[in-house]
Amino acid sequence: MSVKPNVFCVAVFLIATVVGCGGSRDSAKSPTSDSVPVPASDKVAVQLNWYPEAEHGGVYQAWADGTYKSAGLTVDVRPGGRATPVAPELQLGRVQFAMANADDVVLFRREGMDIVAVLAVLQNSPRCILVREDSGVEDFKGLAGMTLQRQAGRMFLEFMRSKGFLDKVTEVPYHGSVSSMIADPKIAIQAYSFAEPLLAREQGVEVRTLMVSELGWNPYSSVLITSGKLIREQPELVRTFVKATQQGWANYLADSKLGNEAILSANEHGMTQEALDFGSKELTPLALPEGMAIDQIGAMSQARWKTLVDQMDALDPGAAGKVKAEDCFTDQFLMNGSD
Repeated sequence: MSVKPNVFCVAVFLIATVVGCGGSRDSAKSPTSDSVPVPASDKVAVQLNWYPEAEHGGVYQAWADGTYKSAGLTVDVRPGGRATPVAPELQLGRVQFAMANADDVVLFRREGMDIVAVLAVLQNSPRCILVREDSGVEDFKGLAGMTLQRQAGRMFLEFMRSKGFLDKVTEVPYHGSVSSMIADPKIAIQAYSFAEPLLAREQGVEVRTLMVSELGWNPYSSVLITSGKLIREQPELVRTFVKATQQGWANYLADSKLGNEAILSANEHGMTQEALDFGSKELTPLALPEGMAIDQIGAMSQARWKTLVDQMDALDPGAAGKVKAEDCFTDQFLMNGSD
């Protein structure tokens, strides 16, 4: 069975032994088995919120190294893009899981959608504004007079706007590429610190990253989400997928080779092996800040969720009180969770 460019779908079967990391790209792309098929309830689709990149590494690693297979899961990983309808796909039951950021979860719940975070990989946000070093911009105040390519409606923009950093900035759509910034030092782009910087440097342009977290906006990123309905009706399926994904992330941080090969096969938007290798190394301290053990990867706290909800309520007082922090997440399915 071959892998289509935009969909990773692997038929897997219940086995008794754990499949370890290793193997080749070809073996990962063409899994086969003559065993008894997995029950339909163990077929899982997960929708990504962007084109496949290192931020999705644990999912692709678990697919490629057999972690999902050893858990008895059939997993279909669906790449996203600029306008992927993540929450509607969950609400309509067309996928069982998806990737998002923590602020997305709050927005989804404000809109009345029963979306719950079950794993948060990046404890510190990789969100940054990327500028060329020769732009003369050294901090957020220096963005005045620049053109910023961004996705409209993102909450980090509203936070920046509330601080006055976008008052004299021209905002235009972001198309998922560093090319405009490469051509014009007066253009800045939204970015993740472990992806776009290397893509720019590969084209001969040195860049500076302005980390939005340094302004005080630091929601969890690379968050695995599902529906409250699935949690209530199929808790064991949720538990199995969450723990397999958690293990996939642990494996990816230890050795990202298979995961990155799988991502590269699925990404048709200018991704390179070098950028993925760079990304998988750079995101490690974001996923495992000092003092955090590998088996705690994905952990969440109510205090962090409350800070985020409070910040978002302050940015939009008309929506204040609609969402409670404790309803946004559960850690009951994680290794070392509350179960």
